[in-house]
Amino acid sequence: MSVEVAPATEALGKPIRGPGALTGDWRRFWHLTYNIARNEFKLKFFGSALGYVWQVMKPLMLFGVLYLFFVVISEVGRGPNPGEHLYGSQLLGSIVLFGFFSEVTIGAVRSVVDRENLVRKIQFPRMVIPMSVTLLGLFNLALNLVVVLVFALIEGVQPTLSWLELPLILAMLTVLSAGLAMLLAALFVTLRDMQPIWEVATQVLFYVSPTIIPVENVQQRLGAHSIWTHLYMVNPLATILQQFRHAMVNHATPSAGEVLGGWIYLLEPLGITIAVFLLGFWVFNRAAPHVAENL
Repeated sequence: MSVEVAPATEALGKPIRGPGALTGDWRRFWHLTYNIARNEFKLKFFGSALGYVWQVMKPLMLFGVLYLFFVVISEVGRGPNPGEHLYGSQLLGSIVLFGFFSEVTIGAVRSVVDRENLVRKIQFPRMVIPMSVTLLGLFNLALNLVVVLVFALIEGVQPTLSWLELPLILAMLTVLSAGLAMLLAALFVTLRDMQPIWEVATQVLFYVSPTIIPVENVQQRLGAHSIWTHLYMVNPLATILQQFRHAMVNHATPSAGEVLGGWIYLLEPLGITIAVFLLGFWVFNRAAPHVAENL
């Protein structure tokens, strides 16, 4: 006489799903996000003699090295084109904005795995983790933008109404960074190769965006209205950095819309930004209930 044994999954019943990415209590969600980001911000330089000064020293030191080699030695930004004037402020601003993007995305890769104890023991909406990394990056960005403002005023940048574009520029940068943060955090749980891959990708993005080289130089090489220049600017980071240079530092440098060939073409990098955010949210939302068992 044979006895049939029910599969283990049937004997134990339906698997219990872990906490999802979001929660119906939005007040609790943002409270958790803010407190985690605030604590990380306070602990980052705890015990350091200079404290928060290190947060602004990092982009300033990188700026100093790049300014020495690219401006003083290679004379980038010293051409006759008026768009290259005030290059120091353009370079520092681009470094600070790209630094935020790099900090958020690279920091988010291991964010869920590094908080394994919390994920396994505490019930909370998992989306808090990548969002707190993004919010921490915004805290640091606010400090660094003050340094950019002071440097720009010393260099001779004049305040204009176009400075009102800054919230829109930062909003696009934040949405792009948050989308990638969610995507990378979710993928790293099961694909540990994402960390070295993204570190290399970040370096590539640094050089294929107008962080160091003015877009006028790119236009001279690729053609002002060529398809290659258009593809170069479709990169959302290139659009963000170039519009920052135009709106915040020097109106003589072309705006992102002008380089793309018309304001209507701004919908392309904007669409990519929104698509990246939605993809990141979708992937993280699907992965969130199973994060603990996959760690």
